[in-house]
Amino acid sequence: MEDRFPIKKIIDDEGNLLDETYKDRLDEQLIRRFYYHMTRIRTFDRKAKNLQRQGRIGTYPPFEGQEAAQVGSALALGPDDWMFPTYRDHGAMLTFGSDMTRTFLYWNGRVEGCVPPDGKNIFPAAVPIATQIPHAAGAAWAEKRKGTNNIAIAYFGDGATSEGDFHEGLNFASVFQTPTIFFNQNNRYAISVPFEKQMNSKTIAQKAVAYDIPSIRIDGNDCFVVYFETLKAVERARNGEGPTLIEAVTWRTGAHTTADDPTKYRPEDQGVDIIEPMIRLERFMKNYGYWNEEEITQTKTQVEDEVDAAVKSMEEYPNAKVDDLFDHVFANPPKQLLEQKDAYLELLRGK
Repeated sequence: MEDRFPIKKIIDDEGNLLDETYKDRLDEQLIRRFYYHMTRIRTFDRKAKNLQRQGRIGTYPPFEGQEAAQVGSALALGPDDWMFPTYRDHGAMLTFGSDMTRTFLYWNGRVEGCVPPDGKNIFPAAVPIATQIPHAAGAAWAEKRKGTNNIAIAYFGDGATSEGDFHEGLNFASVFQTPTIFFNQNNRYAISVPFEKQMNSKTIAQKAVAYDIPSIRIDGNDCFVVYFETLKAVERARNGEGPTLIEAVTWRTGAHTTADDPTKYRPEDQGVDIIEPMIRLERFMKNYGYWNEEEITQTKTQVEDEVDAAVKSMEEYPNAKVDDLFDHVFANPPKQLLEQKDAYLELLRGK
């Protein structure tokens, strides 16, 4: 199956263009957009890890090493499309238009962090594994029935493909030919379980065969191939040609979350030979004359200032309301929940 689904790439580890047909499509503006967004979300990610270590936010799932997969796919979407992220796709969410302050609030345990900006179809991050996949298929079906050309993208890891929701979502999308992009980031570990121990399949892409869905396996550290292959899938979906499964093979450099110790299950030298996406993009920019030291410095300063301002705004946010613990579970709260709420409020008043 690996022969049937080879990993496609546009640039190699040294930043050299492998397919000259893309040369004219890689204009300077697009390249700088990639660099800006990848730098921006990496700066956010590193700041979030530091905040967690300082006790200023809760447990946090880093995504460093997956910037190309998240930015490249998010930039291929239209403004009215739907995004269904996991708990590790806040890089894609930020690229698609999520508010950075609210994203920090989410990782600080605030309900406000689940609210997308007006006009953006971004679902709250799904922490249960794979539950967002049927949701994406359903939202895409609704758009199809309404006669729009909006599509939905669902993000998920390799471990999610072992869940029933994955298969149900793909089957539904196949039967009803929904305009859905199933975007898998295969970072080769489902928490502590390596890829080869959680499935006998050699690839994720081959799992689409059972549902007669087109699929492709791409280098998830190559932002260009991620962007153009997602764009193809988006255009297919808009044209009424149904769903696509994309397997982006990548490598998360850090832990599963800040509560995890990968040295317990991951060999220390594993992944050291993988050239991460920022380095590959920088090498490409230098090889082809797009590297401008002054502009690069300005970009880094700009995103650092934005991240610092978002942290300041998050920490100055009004105190959370106790009601938020009780008021967003049931449309009509049962008696027991109301009693718990009253008892807790009474306890607070006693303090």
